[in-house]
Amino acid sequence: MPIRQLTDTMINQIAAGEVIERPASVVKELVENALDAGAGRIEVTTAGGGLNLIRVLDDGGGIAEDELPLAVARHCTSKLSDDIHDIRSLGFRGEALPSIGAVARLVIRSRVRGAGSGSEIRVEGGVLNGPQPAPANPGTMVEVRDLFFATPARLKFMKGERAETSAVTDMVKRIAVAFPQVRFTLTSGDRTRLDLPAEAPGPNGMLARLARVLGDEFAENALAVEAEREGVKLSARISIPSFSRANALHQYAYVNGRPVRDRQVAAAIRAAYADVLPRDRHAVAALFLTLDPALVDVNVHPAKADVRFRDPGLVRGLIIGAIRQSLAEAGIRPATSAASELVEAFRPGAAAGRPAGPGHGAPASWPRPFAGPGFDPARSPHRPLVDGFAEPGQAAFFAAAEPSADARAAAPDVPAELLRAPLGAARAQVHENYIVAQTADSLVIVDQHAAHERLVYEALKTAIHARPLPAQLLLLPEIVDMAEDDADRLARHADTLRHFGLGLERFGPGAVAVRETPAMLGKTDAAALVRDLADEIAESDTADTLKERLDRIAATMACHGSVRSGRRLKAEEMNALLRQMEATPGSATCNHGRPTYIELKLADIERLFGRR
Repeated sequence: MPIRQLTDTMINQIAAGEVIERPASVVKELVENALDAGAGRIEVTTAGGGLNLIRVLDDGGGIAEDELPLAVARHCTSKLSDDIHDIRSLGFRGEALPSIGAVARLVIRSRVRGAGSGSEIRVEGGVLNGPQPAPANPGTMVEVRDLFFATPARLKFMKGERAETSAVTDMVKRIAVAFPQVRFTLTSGDRTRLDLPAEAPGPNGMLARLARVLGDEFAENALAVEAEREGVKLSARISIPSFSRANALHQYAYVNGRPVRDRQVAAAIRAAYADVLPRDRHAVAALFLTLDPALVDVNVHPAKADVRFRDPGLVRGLIIGAIRQSLAEAGIRPATSAASELVEAFRPGAAAGRPAGPGHGAPASWPRPFAGPGFDPARSPHRPLVDGFAEPGQAAFFAAAEPSADARAAAPDVPAELLRAPLGAARAQVHENYIVAQTADSLVIVDQHAAHERLVYEALKTAIHARPLPAQLLLLPEIVDMAEDDADRLARHADTLRHFGLGLERFGPGAVAVRETPAMLGKTDAAALVRDLADEIAESDTADTLKERLDRIAATMACHGSVRSGRRLKAEEMNALLRQMEATPGSATCNHGRPTYIELKLADIERLFGRR
């Protein structure tokens, strides 16, 4: 087949296949254009999941009439200087509008600030019409109808209307988080899905925007992270370990204000929470990385969702170190959602699924005690028990029953300094597993086994990583063949691996000789271990696989060596456990990510009893 030049229409359709994957991709490109134009208000309207209609209206700088034809021509942009490495805007390729116009019916109506009138241009399946005068407010309106009508085969790969609308909503949320001072509204059909008002500049405005996008509970359970290393600045809001989600959809990452889905950033977040979250739970986080544009390549993919850092190890280390330091400095802190769930569990009818009635969750048919004037407790059928029991026969019954709580810690003279401590003073042990403690304004319930398991685990980790680990010498060195690059990477990390008890060295081209393995691992497959390490070093320039294996052994040892459920503790032991928890970072969750304690504020208890 002879070589021929593709037509402009076909070139634009091919570009559209790279840039425009689904309606959410169109929304992303148009909203980014509005932000680059300096918009302070952006309105997005969709119909049919975006396949029938996408309209983006902004109050930005607008497009002059003589520039409208260039706006829909390929590789025409106002956002790129002569230096391709100095990209400071969200868009720069000049492919979005012509790509959209090649596969849809596109209308752009714009008016430059200060101009007397606006203008309009239309593109339908790559065919240009205009520009021509048109009434318009200052700013730009871009309307996209019948997306992919020119490439109907693409429509077969679209999901349902609900799924596409959800994708559009998520895209607008991710962009809106990075620009809290811009108002965003999203309307789908006759329903307003998002209405995010402009927030004040500064950290408080950012937190307010995050609360609107991720929920008020996130703001209540978030930690601030600020760190900088070698010109890379990290600013973030991260959830405490006891506040997590079942997937990573609530993790937002930004590089110089650009929302990205970077595997290295996601892996760094996962590694930072490795010790405090189970594998099936994920932190909620919003990370903002700021660095010199020359140190990051945003031109990896036409959709600009992927980035490539010049020094990925630096970025990974910064994220992991900053998050772990913030978690450690935060001390012990439970999730506020746990207390809410506990209150709901205690509400009458909650366990049976009965609908809550008026007042404080009690069914409307429940009798309400009368406490008005003339109330005599002695004559009331609900009178308090006298001498401990109301009927003579009940005394013997209760005397024979085994007490469910160890009240030895319920001394009336609790030192005031213990009540001021974060976890308070131990008052009782319930069901031989749960410590009930009292603070100045709350009730604390501690799972003694889970709490002690975390304490033992942290002590074991400190002992393991504070000094080189014992190694077991192999009778015969094991020779592992691998790619030359993998062997070089392992050799560069030989000192780090030796600290963890793994001794290896180069053995000719494309091979390493393993002479020692960590004694804690016992009998292990040395070849599989070093190959896993080589793969991880190639991906993230770290050798954390070996460290994670050792930490898992420490976690297992901690589980079997901690205070077991069913063991009665003295008051002194319970208080000592509470004080150790307060001094140990990450002790709000156990090794498996479960909460070690729940705090119920006195105000919540009073509401539960109708006192508030």
